[in-house]
Amino acid sequence: MNHYDVIVIGGGAAGLSGALVLARARRSVLVVDGGEPRNAPAAHMQGFLSRDGMPPSELLAAGRTEIEGYGAEIVRAHVTKTIQRDDHVEVQLDDGRSVTARRLLVATGLRDELPDVPGLRERWGRDVLHCPYCHGHEVRDQRLGVLGWTPGAAHYAQIVRQWSHDVVLFAAHGTLTADDRERLTARAIGIVEGDVASVDDGLRITMADGRAVERDALFVPPRFVPNNHVLVDLGCELDDAGWVVTDPTGRTSVQTVWTAGNVRNSRAQVITAAGEGSAAAIALNADLVDDDVRIAVREYRA
Repeated sequence: MNHYDVIVIGGGAAGLSGALVLARARRSVLVVDGGEPRNAPAAHMQGFLSRDGMPPSELLAAGRTEIEGYGAEIVRAHVTKTIQRDDHVEVQLDDGRSVTARRLLVATGLRDELPDVPGLRERWGRDVLHCPYCHGHEVRDQRLGVLGWTPGAAHYAQIVRQWSHDVVLFAAHGTLTADDRERLTARAIGIVEGDVASVDDGLRITMADGRAVERDALFVPPRFVPNNHVLVDLGCELDDAGWVVTDPTGRTSVQTVWTAGNVRNSRAQVITAAGEGSAAAIALNADLVDDDVRIAVREYRA
C-alpha cells in the first residue's frame, strides 16, 4: 500500500499515541520512524502515570505492538523529502519508497544541544542530566551540580535545590546579577564561577583555572533544537526561534499538517507528548471527516 489517510512521521510517544487514536478510528495509518529516540540514553522513564520507572524502549515496543494490532503499519526509515500536492502530501523515504497521504502528523521531536565541554556528551543520560522532574527524585539528597551556560540558569539551580541541600551552580564570569547571588546564597546554593574545562570520571568537574569539584550528578539545561526539516520542506510557518506555529490542536499553517510532542513543545515530557499526540489525532480525524462529507456530497450531487 502506498496511499494512506495519515502518515505519522516520528515513532516516539507523541507519534505512536496519535497513530493509536487514528487506527482505532479506522483510518489507514503509516508510521515512519528513524529509530533514534531522544530518550534512548535514559535507563528509565519517570513521571508517566502507571508507567513510572519503565525503560523508554519498553514503552515504545508496547506502543508499536498496540497500533499494529489495529492495522497501522510501521516502517523504519528516514524522510528525505516531503511535497505538498493538490489533494495529498507525498513523502519520500531513504529506503527508496514514495508514499502519499491525505494528512500528516509530524512528531519528529527535538535534539539537545550541549555546551562543548569534554566528557559531557559521553555521560549524557547517566549522571549528566537535563530535567530535575525526570531525574531529581533518583538523585535526591546527593551532591548535585548545575552547569549554568544558558539564560535563567540561576533559577534552574533553585529548582534543582528542591531535591538536595547540597547544590553547586557552575556559572561563567559575569552571568550572575546581584539579585541572583542573594537568592542563591539565601538558599545555601554554592557558586563556582569560571569556565568548565572538562567533566571527568567520578563526575569531577574541572575548571579552566585548575579547580576541581566532585558531584554525584550534574544537571545541564540544554538548548532545545526542533527536528523541523519536514515542516520547513512543506513551508509551515515558524517563529523567530524556529519553532512551528500551530493552533491549540497542533495544526500548522499548512492545513494538511499537524504536529505533536517536542517538535512543537520543548517542555513536553513523555506523558505530555503522548497526550498531545492523542489530541492532535482527534482533531485531525475530525478534519478528515469533514473532507469525507464534502466528497460524499459532491458525488451525491453528481
